[in-house]
Formats: sequence, C-alpha cells, structure tokens
Amino acid sequence: MSSRLGYRLPLAVKRGYHMHYAPHAEARLNHPILDVEKGYVLAPMARGIRLTTGAEIARLDAPRTPAQLAAVEPVARTLFPLGERLDAEAWMGARPCTADMMPIIGPAKNHRGLWFAFGHAHHGLTLGPVTGRLIAEMMTGEETVVDPRPFRVERF
Repeated sequence: MSSRLGYRLPLAVKRGYHMHYAPHAEARLNHPILDVEKGYVLAPMARGIRLTTGAEIARLDAPRTPAQLAAVEPVARTLFPLGERLDAEAWMGARPCTADMMPIIGPAKNHRGLWFAFGHAHHGLTLGPVTGRLIAEMMTGEETVVDPRPFRVERF
C-alpha cells in the first residue's frame, strides 16, 4: 500500500503455521513450552494444545508449505502426549517484516500527517503497546520513551 504513495520499502513476509490438538488422555499443559533447538512452541489454548512453527520467509501469494509443522509434530509428541488434530488443515498466518527485521515507526516524509507503524513481523501483539505509545509521543511532540531514530523510514 505504501508503494502507491511512492515509498519503496523492503518488505517481506514471514509466514508461520499452527495446528490444534486434543491432549491425550488426562494430560495437561499449564504453560507454553518453547523448544529453541527444534523451532516450535506448544501452548495451552481454549481450543486445545497449539503447536506453532518457526518463521518461513516466502512471498505472500506463495503456496502453503506446512513442512515445518510436519517436521516438528513427531518431535513435539515426544515431549507432550498430543492427541488427534482438531483442525482440518494447518492455519497459516503472514506477518510483514522489513529487511532488518525492525518495524518502521515515524512520519512519512512526503505526506504531512501520515505516520507509519508497521513491519513488526511476528511481534506485533508484543510490540503494539510500546509502538502506540512511541508514535503518540512523536505525533504530539512529547519526549519519547525510546529513541525513535532506529525505526525511521529513511533508513532504507
């Protein structure tokens, strides 16, 4: 969308997959578990146990490739007794990210009153509150909670 206004930004897409499972028998998972070595997370959710994968860099319109999910499911089953799959197919989400994996936050130099706050990759929910605070402080001229210069659009 920003390209229509003349901004050429190096955006890519990080895709991730997840599947819900019923817990096997009486097994309970009380908190998320991250397996850094193998690249997956198991998390208790209202729908069941969610198994998520690492990031896949791909074009937004590229065909789904849930190979990561297929690779980590057997590994996850050795850690926690997952039951049957609860979803007909794996969910796939796409998140915009920049070439340096940092969000773009700040004013659009060629359009007075237009502000950017995007490109958070898979960290949008986590970074959303501080991004909102930072951009509000920038818009009102207040002292900012962090230095906004690393996030400026002009870095590209």
